[in-house]
Amino acid sequence: MTTQPLRLSPEMLVPRLGESLVKKGLITEADLQKALAYQQEQLAQGCPCLLGQALVELNLISQNTLDQVVTEQIIQLRNALQAANRSLEQRVQQRTAELQRALERLSELSQMKANFVANISHELRTPLTHIKGYIELMLSESLGPVTPEQKHALQVSQQATTRLEGLINDLIMFSLASRGELSLKLEAVDIARLANLSVRTAEPKAKSRGVSVHAVLDKDLPLVQADSQKIAWVLGQLLDNAIKFTAAGGRVVLNVSCETAHLVMISVTDTGTGIPPHRIEEIFEPFHQLDSSSTRKHSGAGIGLSLVRQIVEAHGSVLEVISAEGKGSTFRFPLLTAEEE
Repeated sequence: MTTQPLRLSPEMLVPRLGESLVKKGLITEADLQKALAYQQEQLAQGCPCLLGQALVELNLISQNTLDQVVTEQIIQLRNALQAANRSLEQRVQQRTAELQRALERLSELSQMKANFVANISHELRTPLTHIKGYIELMLSESLGPVTPEQKHALQVSQQATTRLEGLINDLIMFSLASRGELSLKLEAVDIARLANLSVRTAEPKAKSRGVSVHAVLDKDLPLVQADSQKIAWVLGQLLDNAIKFTAAGGRVVLNVSCETAHLVMISVTDTGTGIPPHRIEEIFEPFHQLDSSSTRKHSGAGIGLSLVRQIVEAHGSVLEVISAEGKGSTFRFPLLTAEEE
């Protein structure tokens, strides 16, 4: 048996028509049940019909009355839809305004934080310079002789002031980057020399932790277009970070290779703890540590990698992270080769 298609009718747009007709007193509940039973009979015979059609065919309501009720229902539905749209539009506008205010406030707080970091960093520089100067005077015995024990204590203090000075300089550079004031002095840079120097600088720390650090460079590397000091800082930071998170017996490799005729790829790979994929973005959040507990093993202010990415992006490049938990990490980014004169 082939079922005939249901003819199109405005009634299709009206939900719960029977209930509405009963409430209006145009039909009784018994009429509604009779029409529903008639619908089922017609459907069983392959002739489906709408409820209103059933009511008309059973002479329980006139076609004109049905059309009027359906029209009223459609108008009510249209008005309700328009009111809902207006309400939704108002809520969207309200939420958009709230979000805009929140973003503006966040921007203000970020600016305040950057200004605070910059101000406090500059304020720390002056007393630190005095401390460093007097430690150097005492170590040189310009202020009088010192015992071996005193000399050792002064050397430890000197190392601490050097580390503190580096942290202050990093904070100042971070505050400049946060305010969009990080300037680059682009020039033709011997990336091979810079890579070898960075590895040699990192060797003492690596040796103290039982980690090997190596440079693997392509032959005849071209010069790259970069800010020499800032890229040197980036390499030092990536090597320091890799050594920090690599256990004794592990390996850190700085690789520089020709990606294309116009690109040089720089990467730092370690055999350390690795980073869970869902937490990779967290490592770039300023002043944030993946291990933020009071018993965390690794020190640091949490701005190194954030600043590394900002410097790399300021060079028009992108820092990529490839990592797997327990299998180590690779940080890499390309630099353009310097144009030949």
